[in-house]
Amino acid sequence: MAYPTDRKYSAEHEWVSVAGNVATVGITHHAQDALGDIVHVELPTVGKTVKKGDGVAEVESVKAVSDVYTPVSGKIVAVNDGLDGNEGTVNSTPHDAGWLFRVELSNAAELDGLMDSGAYGEHAGNDF
Repeated sequence: MAYPTDRKYSAEHEWVSVAGNVATVGITHHAQDALGDIVHVELPTVGKTVKKGDGVAEVESVKAVSDVYTPVSGKIVAVNDGLDGNEGTVNSTPHDAGWLFRVELSNAAELDGLMDSGAYGEHAGNDF
């Protein structure tokens, strides 16, 4: 099975799906698998301005707490409130309902520095 081809991926194991000038960001199957059962998600504040590479969220599992880095710059315009009390959604559907936050892009050219699904699969060891 391959990673979804309709998005870009960061070396830090985040995915980005873009619609217009808004990027939806989540962690990849590889990341959630390495973390184990997710028990808490700390999401960023809507309205916050972020720069590519900033740690903007935290995912806590039974193994560790990990930062989630934004792969794009812009303003946080939405967070996935549906994860509150349903953190396991990040494990069960990390590339769909398990999304974390949305960013209004301030520099769409940053997307060019991200990997496509094939390159990310190689980076992650083709574990999905």
